[in-house]
Amino acid sequence: MDWRGGWSRLWALPSFQAIDQPRPLPRRSRVLDVTLAVGLAAIDGAWLWFAPQDYWLPPPGVSIASGLLALGLVFRRRYPVWLTMFATVASVVVGAGGFSVVIMLYSLGAYAVSRRTVWTLFTLGYVVYLAFPGPTAENGSFLAQVVFGVAFTLPPVLLGLYMGARKQLLLSLRERAERLEREQHLLAERARTEERTRIAREMHDVVANRVSVMVVHAGALKSVVARDPVQAAETAGVIGDMGRQALNELRQVIGVLRQGEDALPPEPTLDDLRELVGQSGAAGLSVDFSVRGNEHPVPAAVSRTVYRLVQEALTNVHKHAGDADTTIDLGFVTGAVEVEVLNAPPRSGPQHALPSGGNGLVGLRERVTGLGGRFEAGPRPEGGFAVRARVPLPAS
Repeated sequence: MDWRGGWSRLWALPSFQAIDQPRPLPRRSRVLDVTLAVGLAAIDGAWLWFAPQDYWLPPPGVSIASGLLALGLVFRRRYPVWLTMFATVASVVVGAGGFSVVIMLYSLGAYAVSRRTVWTLFTLGYVVYLAFPGPTAENGSFLAQVVFGVAFTLPPVLLGLYMGARKQLLLSLRERAERLEREQHLLAERARTEERTRIAREMHDVVANRVSVMVVHAGALKSVVARDPVQAAETAGVIGDMGRQALNELRQVIGVLRQGEDALPPEPTLDDLRELVGQSGAAGLSVDFSVRGNEHPVPAAVSRTVYRLVQEALTNVHKHAGDADTTIDLGFVTGAVEVEVLNAPPRSGPQHALPSGGNGLVGLRERVTGLGGRFEAGPRPEGGFAVRARVPLPAS
């Protein structure tokens, strides 16, 4: 065996300096340690004054040394390893230490970080006790000395290890509970944020889109009321119908917020989509609507997303492209529904300036990607704008 490797492993033990790092203590613990130290200093000093001794110090010196050693219990939580080492040396050289040694052994097991260090110091101290017995052990047998040493030193160490492990378990459980509470708070905050986002998206779809088209119709009504009263009356009727639809959808959204998911609005159908396209056509927009594939019922979330996508795309055409020609292609393909809304470059630009918050396309992307689909929106190379989406259907 390489003795140099053995020494290197020995010095690789946990550092006493690192084990005994000072930690802030609560006031109650400090008061307890001071009271314990003063009380045991008085008890050990009085007891060793009259105990049989055979050390180089006189009884008063041993008594004073025991009192000073007991006063070191003030630092038992911060420096348990150093106190145990000092008590071992003091008990052999001076004969100091009595009941305070028991408390130091308990503190060693309870507050030292490394269990290997605890058992190393306990073993060294026990060997020193057997090699250098005190005056009271000279008249007894070696077996009695062994039994007395185990009975005097092992129980406080075991109790300290148990209490230290229990304390660490309670701390870990407390930290876990605090972490779970923080995570729950973050999840609740995320849920509130998502709910606010959903409410804002629904309110935008219900109010902003409907009102934008109503403004376009109102502008058209103002321009034709003098020269074509019949068309003006039709336009006023369309405005009224759209206003009632907006109020109805708004009540449905508020009902969802108050009553939960059981009060979801009815699923938009293909007829509702055709009616939406017809309202834009009545406002003067040239819209070509076509359906590919075999029409079939789709889940409510998919149909609602398709409806809102076409609604937002038409609203953006009214806002930014005026009377530009627009084509809407709805495709029922295998496992998905495809939507494409294209508008040509505007011929004259929008006739009525409408405010835009820039959140409509963001909301559409969130809707489509939330269902696992793909969404694209941007200018076309030949001019105009394109909105494309593919919304997958559930496997069932």
